[in-house]
Amino acid sequence: MKWTAKDDGAAQVPVLPGRRWWLPSALTHELDPVTGRAGRFRRTARDWVVDFSCFALAVVIGLTAAQSVGDNPHVPHALAVADQILGVPACAAVWLRRRWPVALAIALTAVNFVSDTAGGAYLIALFTLAVHRPFRYVAWVGAAELAIIPLYYWVRPDADLSYPAAVAFIYVLVVAVVGWGMFVRSKRQLLLSLRERARRAESEARLRAEQAQRLAREAIAREMHDVLAHRLTLLSVHAGALEFRPDAPGEEIARAAGVIRESAHEALQDLREIIGVLRTGDADDAGRPQPTLAALEALVAESREAGMKVTLDQHVTDAAGVPASVGRTAYRIAQEGLTNARKHAPGTEVAVTVAGAPGDGLTIAVRNPAPDHEPPPVPGSGQGLIGLTERATLAGGRLEHGPRADGGFEVHAWLPWG
Repeated sequence: MKWTAKDDGAAQVPVLPGRRWWLPSALTHELDPVTGRAGRFRRTARDWVVDFSCFALAVVIGLTAAQSVGDNPHVPHALAVADQILGVPACAAVWLRRRWPVALAIALTAVNFVSDTAGGAYLIALFTLAVHRPFRYVAWVGAAELAIIPLYYWVRPDADLSYPAAVAFIYVLVVAVVGWGMFVRSKRQLLLSLRERARRAESEARLRAEQAQRLAREAIAREMHDVLAHRLTLLSVHAGALEFRPDAPGEEIARAAGVIRESAHEALQDLREIIGVLRTGDADDAGRPQPTLAALEALVAESREAGMKVTLDQHVTDAAGVPASVGRTAYRIAQEGLTNARKHAPGTEVAVTVAGAPGDGLTIAVRNPAPDHEPPPVPGSGQGLIGLTERATLAGGRLEHGPRADGGFEVHAWLPWG
């Protein structure tokens, strides 16, 4: 069976297809949430056909049994007439089998004890009970019927069959009806379980997609945060230089002011993009692409324009073949190393070395000597290197940082490649 899903604003709700007339009302009641919430009993076209067929079958069996009871010499005429009279409302009660299956089965069990004509209606009620209710109900009703059958044929022997044959025949018939009903119930439960499993799979897939989008947005926001921190560091360093050297030449002041203006503009743009990424529901609206190893030269050039002394030494075999995630991590390591050197060792010459080949991994190092004088304090979170260490570990590599023997500082990382 097929069904579609409709978004009601909160969750997707399964909706039955247009051709629902051929399904039993019990299934439409479970599969259609509108009917399920209303709790109303409505027969489908299939139900009307099946119910009329069951009623006709009960009448045919009742007429056959009434004829047999009338011809049975062991049954008095008055009892035969009462048997046939009880069979009429029993057959009519078949129309109530869907609404009250338990009550009808119990009532017809009692009626069937005194009326052969109600036998067909009882078998249909027992089958309905097995289809629509758990096994414990049909077990009690069926056990009661099996218990009274020997007593029934002891009081009213069959005209054509012996006592053991008659009892065995009814036993087999009752067990077969119960087994058939349980088989139909198991098929319906299987269909409902498959529907529930499909609905749950759709819900889990939707949650996984939302989680993937959220993780992508957070990753992009973290990448942009690193860029923003780089811009703000430039602002802080050059603003501090202007504060501590008010007598600097006009050209240096103008250059520092230009860097501050450009860095402030870039920082505002990065901050706007971070907020946009966190607000949007689609990670594709991320804005500018994230830098990779190919952008390392531009980073070094930007640092030189800001007044740093930076040397870049690259020995990378097939630089274009470096995976994007590895190149992005290497770029962030170099960026954080340059930012820290600008903060804590201004005026020193920083050396950036990148080397590697497929299979050997990618090595990146950022070194700077000890500063000539104590640098001015620059605000910062102090978590940059900790975040880089975690980033390198998640990428399958390692990162080490610490002071050198000459008083300088070094950040050294290795990332897997190939």
